Amino acid sequence: MDMQETPGHDLEQRLSARLLDVFIRAGLVLAMTMLCYKIFAPFLPLMLWALILAVTMYPIHQHIAKRLGRRQGLAATLLVLIGILLIVAPTSVLLSSLSDSTFALINNIKHNTLKIPEPSPDVASWPIIGKKIHAYWFQVHADLPAVIQSMQPKIGELAKHSLEIVTGTGSKILQFLFSFIIAGVIMTYGESGARAAQAIFERILGIDRGKGFAHLSTATIRTVAAGVIGIACIQALFIGLALIIIGIPWAGVLAMVTLVLGIAQLPAFLVTLPVIGYIWYSGDYSTAAAIGYTVLLIVSGNADNVLKPFMLGRGVDAPMPVILLGALGGMATTGILGMFVGATLLALGYQIFMWWVTNNPDSPPSKGEQQTVA
Repeated sequence: MDMQETPGHDLEQRLSARLLDVFIRAGLVLAMTMLCYKIFAPFLPLMLWALILAVTMYPIHQHIAKRLGRRQGLAATLLVLIGILLIVAPTSVLLSSLSDSTFALINNIKHNTLKIPEPSPDVASWPIIGKKIHAYWFQVHADLPAVIQSMQPKIGELAKHSLEIVTGTGSKILQFLFSFIIAGVIMTYGESGARAAQAIFERILGIDRGKGFAHLSTATIRTVAAGVIGIACIQALFIGLALIIIGIPWAGVLAMVTLVLGIAQLPAFLVTLPVIGYIWYSGDYSTAAAIGYTVLLIVSGNADNVLKPFMLGRGVDAPMPVILLGALGGMATTGILGMFVGATLLALGYQIFMWWVTNNPDSPPSKGEQQTVA
C-alpha cells in the first residue's frame, strides 16, 4: 500500500508546489503592474492626449514629410509649431484677457470704484421679469456698496470659483501644450510605433485579428477627432452668420475666436454671452429683436450638442450608436479625453463580442466548409 500511495503523494506535492509557484509569480507580476501604474498614473492623461494628437495628425505629418524629403523630425517640429500657433497661443491670450478682466472686476468691487449705469426705461417693459430687473438694476445703480455688502458671501464664493476656473483652464492649456510636444516626438517615430502597436494587438488578440483591431483603434480616434474639429468649424460658421445677421462689430474675429475655442474644447458661451449682454445693454435693439437674437445665439452656441451624434462614427467599422455611446459615456466619466478613450474601447469591445458570436463552435458549418470536408 505504501509503495502504491507514494507516487501519487509525490505527484500531489509537485503539483501543489508548482501551483504555489504560479500564484507567487502572478502575485509578483500583479504587484509590479500596480506599482508601475501608480508611478505612471500622473502622466497618463498627458500621454493619452499626446497619443490621440499623434494618431490624428499623422497623415498630415506624412504629407509634410514628403515635401521635406522624408525628414520626419523636421516635419513633426513644423506641425507642432503650427498647432501651437493656431490653437494654444490664441486660447492663452484669451484666457489671459479673461483673467485680467476678472481681477479688475474684483478690485473695482473691493475699492467701491465700480460704476453701474442707470437702467433704460425700456427694461421695465420686458415681458415677465422686466419690472423686477429694472427695480434691482436701479437699486444697484443708486447704492452699489450696500448691494455688494448684502451679497458679500455670494460674491466671495463667485470670485473664488471664477479664479479656480481660470486657473484650472490655464493648467489644461499648459498640459495641452506639452501633449503637442510629446505628440511631435511620437510622430517622428510613427512607423516603428505603428508596428509596435500592431504587435501588441497581435499578441493579445492573435495574428489574424491584431491588425484589424489596430486599424479600428486608429480609425476611431481619427473619426472622433475629425468630428470634434468639424463640429467646431460648423459651430463657428453658425455663430459667425448669426453675428453678421445681428450686426455685431468684428463678427469675423469673434467667429475665429469661437473656432479656436471649439477646437480647444472650450464652451462657445465665452463668446455668445458677452454678445448677448451687448445686445441688451446697447439699447440699439427693440425688445422683440433682442429676444429673437438671444435665442438665435443660444441655439447657435449649442449646435455642437446636436451635431455630435451625426458626425461621430463615420469611417469606422462599428455602428454609429456604438461610437456615440462610447464617446458620450467617456465624456460623462472623464471629460473630453474620455470621449476618445470611450469610443475606442467600446468599438473594440463591440468587435470582440461580435467575433465571439460569429465564431460559435456549435454552429453548423457553411456550404464551403462542407464541400472542403467532403
